[in-house]
Amino acid sequence: MARRDHASETPATTFLRQHGVVFEPHLYAYEEHGGTKVSARELGVDEHLVIKTLVMEDERKQPLIVLMHGDMTVSTKQLAREAKVKAIQPCQPEVAQRHTGYQVGGTSPFGTRKAMPVFMEASIAALERIYINGGRRGFLVSMDPREVLRLLGPTLVQAGSR
Repeated sequence: MARRDHASETPATTFLRQHGVVFEPHLYAYEEHGGTKVSARELGVDEHLVIKTLVMEDERKQPLIVLMHGDMTVSTKQLAREAKVKAIQPCQPEVAQRHTGYQVGGTSPFGTRKAMPVFMEASIAALERIYINGGRRGFLVSMDPREVLRLLGPTLVQAGSR
């Protein structure tokens, strides 16, 4: 897929602008199943700074968002413990899309269709700048992670592993 030169507005960027967030758009050539490894490579940044937005659900099928470093995986067992639920598992792509309004691979935690609890790996808050999905495949926005804390009020967890 060819790289576009201009990022069109998405519900995520509209949300960020409405809340006065300073962010920088970054377009890149999206690769199916490439994940954060591809976006980090295309943008020339450390994959640890690229934050995945994962839509998961608990045992009652209640959706939640997990923000995790691109180079780490989520321990769903540890996350369930910290979220005080019995179990957490990834949503099916079509279910995730219904909850967020975003296509999988382009899911942003900002401007979702449905309000959901957000869990964020605690070490993300200590970064100077993060790259997170802007609401479309091949489109990340960079920003101060403190804006995520301010806007989404995530529960900080330690559920990541390498």
